Amino acid sequence: MRIKRGRVARAVFPPHEVAEVKAVACELPRRHDLALSRFSRVELHRLVIERGVTEASASTIWRWLHEDAIKPWQVRSWIFPRDPDFAEKAGRALDLYARVFEGRRLRPDEYVICADEKTQLQALGRHHDTVAPGPGRPGLVEFDYLRGGTLAYLAAWDVHHANLFDRVEQTTGIVPFARLIDQVMQVEPYRSARTVFWIVDNGSSHAGKTSIQRMSDAYPNARLIHLPVHASWLNQAEILFSIIQRKALTPNDFATLPELARHLMDFAQHYRNVARPFEWTFTRTDLDRVLDKITDRDQPALALAA
Repeated sequence: MRIKRGRVARAVFPPHEVAEVKAVACELPRRHDLALSRFSRVELHRLVIERGVTEASASTIWRWLHEDAIKPWQVRSWIFPRDPDFAEKAGRALDLYARVFEGRRLRPDEYVICADEKTQLQALGRHHDTVAPGPGRPGLVEFDYLRGGTLAYLAAWDVHHANLFDRVEQTTGIVPFARLIDQVMQVEPYRSARTVFWIVDNGSSHAGKTSIQRMSDAYPNARLIHLPVHASWLNQAEILFSIIQRKALTPNDFATLPELARHLMDFAQHYRNVARPFEWTFTRTDLDRVLDKITDRDQPALALAA
């Protein structure tokens, strides 16, 4: 049946056809024995026509999908939590950002440090000097380059006081990370603090129970807090690294490692003069919401596995 709206005649299809098309769009192509990684609008249209689901046009099917914001041609990288204690470990870090630990408020002489390492930073010397931007054009960065080696950048960030401690090392590891800890813990107010909480990921420089004991032996008032595996996005040091990448390392035009190291240290000094605590708004409530959403997405996979 067709209805007329002005000069345009639009076909009306039974609701069950619309629902079935949307259901097919929300399935993986391999479920239909198709050698596709994802559906395009044309491929989805071809499938439902061949299967006798509907006779609607490709544009009509696109309109149906658009109504529910279904975009089977789009994908994004994702990882499901594998740590059974993910919520507990992540929640502990979020509490510390809110100045709470194990249900009590942190005292003024307790501090929260986020630490991490930015590895394999390359010095790429361009074959032609970078050209400054001009009217009507962006800056020009030569495509060809010579590799000048790599170095590591280590940083510790005081979450609530915006204090930055950093250093450049030839590589990462237990010893370079220990030097970063010394750099923080041997100066005030951290040296005489009641507790300094160090939030870190599970990198090899500070992984496992031995790293907790190692820090405690070196500094009894320091406490290492591990994030869950694959949860570096909860580490505020990653925000700092994002700023450094955008503001100091892009574009990469450093002929030698000493030039790159000096530039990193100069930028860090500049940033200390303007740094403010990050406005962290992600809470335990937000975490619970995200984990519930992940659980819902994982249910079909669990059902198929069963």
